[in-house]
Amino acid sequence: MRWTPGGVSSDVEDRRGEGGGGGFGFGGMHIGIGGAVILLVLSLIFHKNFFALLGGGDQTAPQQQSQPVQETPEEHRNVQFVSFVLDDAQKTWEQTLPGYRHAKLDLFRDSIRSACGFAQSASGPFYCPEDERVYIDLGFYDELRQKFGAPGDFAQAYVIAHEIGHHVQKLQGVEQQVHQAMENGSSAERSALSVRLELQADCYAGVWGHSTEQRGIIDNADVEQGLNAAAAIGDDRLQRMSGRTVNPERFTHGSSKQRVEWFQRGLRSGRVEDCDTFRQ
Repeated sequence: MRWTPGGVSSDVEDRRGEGGGGGFGFGGMHIGIGGAVILLVLSLIFHKNFFALLGGGDQTAPQQQSQPVQETPEEHRNVQFVSFVLDDAQKTWEQTLPGYRHAKLDLFRDSIRSACGFAQSASGPFYCPEDERVYIDLGFYDELRQKFGAPGDFAQAYVIAHEIGHHVQKLQGVEQQVHQAMENGSSAERSALSVRLELQADCYAGVWGHSTEQRGIIDNADVEQGLNAAAAIGDDRLQRMSGRTVNPERFTHGSSKQRVEWFQRGLRSGRVEDCDTFRQ
């Protein structure tokens, strides 16, 4: 992938110096990070603040002390790479989607607070529609390469482009419509809607990928990296890796095959209208 290291994007906020702690307190109640992640997922799926169910007291995050960020040369390169991808993707959407407004991206370590709740790095990169921010722990890229076998710059770029795809859905009104439908749907219906939402974000990532290919930023080898990353984090593969039987009814993002197919669709056409997963 052709890119030149430069400065840090004005849309990136570095919060890696904040202390996350091992758990979170709400109204005198202390829950572990695992419980916080579960509440975060519920908050994202149903578009509601499930932390409020704990009741009483201050439902905001504990005060976090910001410290000077210490980083390795590799981490510094990754920050510049994230900045490049974020800026390039958002420039593409400015030209593609009338009225597009920029998302922000927060870098963090270990755990983070957002308008959607609290998360730790194990939950992976995510987009919060409430504050229109993408959150990513750079350590995820090590996991993507080592655990999921998806190395390469464009594999990493795909992850960011997918989250920006969710921002596009927020601006289109798709995200809100889907979450409203989820509120009244059955478990199977909620799962199916979640998969369609995620596959559309994959297709939108492909739309940006098409633009980079047209401009000579990526080549066929880079495309293979992106497709490999999409396949690596399919629900069926993740279920197998965790030792579980593949159960499509519990999918939230789609199978490896589905993710590759929709990413490819966006890559081939570069057209937003070809990404309507809700009519396919």
